[in-house]
Amino acid sequence: MEILWVLIALVMFGFVVLPFLRRRRGAVGLVPAGHPDGADPANYGFALEEELDIRMPGPDQDLLDVLDLVQRTQDYRAAQQLLAGTAAEGELRWQRVQAFAGAASLELAQRPGGAGEAPGGQWLRVWRTEAPKDAGGAAVHAEFLVQQAWRTAAPGTDEFRIIMEEAKAACGDAALLAPGDPVPYIVELSVARGLGYSQPDFEQVWLKILDRAPAHMGAHLAALHYWCEKWHGSRQQAYAFAEAAAARAPQGSLLAAMPLFAVFEHLPEVNLVAGFYRSETVTKAMHGALHAVHAARPDDPMTAHVRHLLVFFLVRGERWAEAMSQLIHIDGHVGALPWTLSPDPAAEFAVYRAMAVAGYEANGGSPATLPH
Repeated sequence: MEILWVLIALVMFGFVVLPFLRRRRGAVGLVPAGHPDGADPANYGFALEEELDIRMPGPDQDLLDVLDLVQRTQDYRAAQQLLAGTAAEGELRWQRVQAFAGAASLELAQRPGGAGEAPGGQWLRVWRTEAPKDAGGAAVHAEFLVQQAWRTAAPGTDEFRIIMEEAKAACGDAALLAPGDPVPYIVELSVARGLGYSQPDFEQVWLKILDRAPAHMGAHLAALHYWCEKWHGSRQQAYAFAEAAAARAPQGSLLAAMPLFAVFEHLPEVNLVAGFYRSETVTKAMHGALHAVHAARPDDPMTAHVRHLLVFFLVRGERWAEAMSQLIHIDGHVGALPWTLSPDPAAEFAVYRAMAVAGYEANGGSPATLPH
């Protein structure tokens, strides 16, 4: 019986892995580093794997500077000032709230405290104590609790539910402090997924977001998780939600890329169909996303999220030149799907980047032919 399982595993390996290692129009292989036949991403000015920033999908120097200052001094006031100066209805505020909450959560995981040592993330506790009416601090605290629940407890356990109920209350407090800010309700979308809100209750939260920021891409991505088959919806509901968002997307909106995220959320665990990533559904979703990034504002902070996911699909679909065109815009930052699902996001991204470079060069491409 053990031999039978080994044979099955080898067959599965052949179906799933070999298509990535051998291409029709020139072999694309994985060779040791330094091999003379190896395509080198460094030739394209790409960052070394150890230099890749896993905290964010794209650059936000103001945020990085403030995060460095806050974590170095444990003084929250720079974070408070940055959020106070960030537009409430924009994508950037949501990303910055997530970043501050994630930083505090990671600090706490690294330094849980005890034996006379203060726990990590103490600056957030001080922020909430000294400025209880500050809307930014309240939003960061709510998101911090959500991240703590997902990071430290398993969904369905008493511990998870207790933290999520606390996060729900924190969302309500944050919403009262900033009536026009969609962020507290976007945070609550994750609470709704974790606590299993009924669909009517979820819709009530969603309508509050639409009233405040109807084209908010981050909110749509958070809502999509709820409608997915693995949570509280179905493949059909998730696709319908994404396609409806794309259909009503205003000019220049990245909502046109939503179907690609829906496809990603419902990828089969093991795909034995070689042409899956060239199928009509995937191709249509990719074209929508490509159109979205082409039409988006150059400063839209959500563009990087779409480009990262496009790299994944374009590499899988062997569309090497198009994958390289996305990589030149996002290289250096890997804090986005699909890489963040890996225990080592930088390594996962580096593998796909290397495959894109190898495929590009196997079909006649070079640093000189890549437009910037």
